[in-house]
Amino acid sequence: MSNEPKTPPPGQPIDPGAQALADALHSSFGIVKFVMAVLFVVFLFSGFFTVGPREKAIKLRFGKPVGEGDKVLLGSGAHWAWPYPIDEVIKIPITEVQEVRSRSHWFMQTAVQEAAGEVPPTGPSLNPALDGYALTADRNIIHAKASVRYRIEDPVRCVFDFSSGADQAYGLTGISNAVLNALDNALVYAAARARLDDVLREKTAFQDAVQRRVVQLVLEQKLGITVEQCLVETRNPRQLDMAFKNVTDAGQRARAALTEASSYQNKKMNEAEGEAAARVNAAQAERSDMVAKIEGDAAIFKKVLPYYLADPQLFVQQELNKVLGRAIAGVDYKMYLPTTPDGKPMELRLNLNREPMKIGGAKPAN
Repeated sequence: MSNEPKTPPPGQPIDPGAQALADALHSSFGIVKFVMAVLFVVFLFSGFFTVGPREKAIKLRFGKPVGEGDKVLLGSGAHWAWPYPIDEVIKIPITEVQEVRSRSHWFMQTAVQEAAGEVPPTGPSLNPALDGYALTADRNIIHAKASVRYRIEDPVRCVFDFSSGADQAYGLTGISNAVLNALDNALVYAAARARLDDVLREKTAFQDAVQRRVVQLVLEQKLGITVEQCLVETRNPRQLDMAFKNVTDAGQRARAALTEASSYQNKKMNEAEGEAAARVNAAQAERSDMVAKIEGDAAIFKKVLPYYLADPQLFVQQELNKVLGRAIAGVDYKMYLPTTPDGKPMELRLNLNREPMKIGGAKPAN
C-alpha cells in the first residue's frame, strides 16, 4: 500500500435545498433559545408572591422550612421563592376568625331544612345510623350541635404538628379537625355531667360548660389557637315533643300559680304591715296621751297635796262639792238635805213600788 496522503476530492457545489434547510434550522435554534430564555425569566418571576396584612407565610424548600425561630414566618408584603417543586409557600390566616361546626350529636337534617328551621318527620324511634345524640347524667337522650370560632396563635405549630405525612399544606386542615374533635368531646363531656332539665332550661350554663371544656382541651393538646366563641343548641328527641310540651305547659302553669300566690302573699303582707303600722301609731298616740294625762294628774296632785295635808276633811268636802256640782249641773230637779244639829247627814227614805204598774182599768169578768 502506498503511504502517500490522499488528496481531498475537489469541492462539490452545495445543493440549494440543503442550504435552505440549514438556514431554517439555524433560525429555529435561535427562536428556541429565545423562547427558553423567556420561559426561564417567567419561571423566576413566578416565584414572587405577596402575603396579606392578616396572614403569615412559611416557605418550605424540599419540604423543610427556610429559616429558624421567628424567621420562619414571613410577614405581610412581597417575597420571592423558587417555584414548585423546589419551594412551596403555605399562607396562614392569623387574625381571620375560623369556625368549625359539630353535628355528630344532632338528628338527620338536610342543609335546606336546617336553613329553613324545619324538622324532618319523626319515626317511631331514633335511628342510630342517621340520628346522633348524647346521654345526660340522669340517663336521658338529648340532641346537641355546636360551633366554635377561633383564631390561630401559633402558625408554625399548626402547620408542622398537625400535618398529614410529608404534605405540610394539610396542617390547617389538621388543626381544624383537632378543634372539631375537641368540640365533640366537650359536648359529650358536658352532657354526661348535667341533668336533662338543666341542659334544656339552663342553656346558657350548659353552653358555658361546653366552652370551658373546649378551652381546657385546647390548652392540654397545645393546639396553638385561641377560642373566641362557642355556640351550643340543644333540644329533646323529636319523638317526645308532645310529652315535653305537656311538661313545659305544666311548668308554666305551676310558675303562673306561684306568681299569683306570691302576688297574693305580697298584697296580704303589705296590708298586714300597714295595719300593724297603724296599730303601732295608734298605740304610740294613746301612750303619749296617757303619759300626758298622768303627768297632768301628777302635777295637779302635787299642787293640791299641801292643801290636803293642811286640812284633809275640809279638802275632801270641797272636792266633793265640786264633783257634785259638776254631776248635778244639768239636773232639772234638785234636793238639798241639810245635816242634823250634831253634824250627821239626814236620812231620806223613798218608798219605791217594785210591782209592775197596771196600765188601764181591770179586765171585765167573763
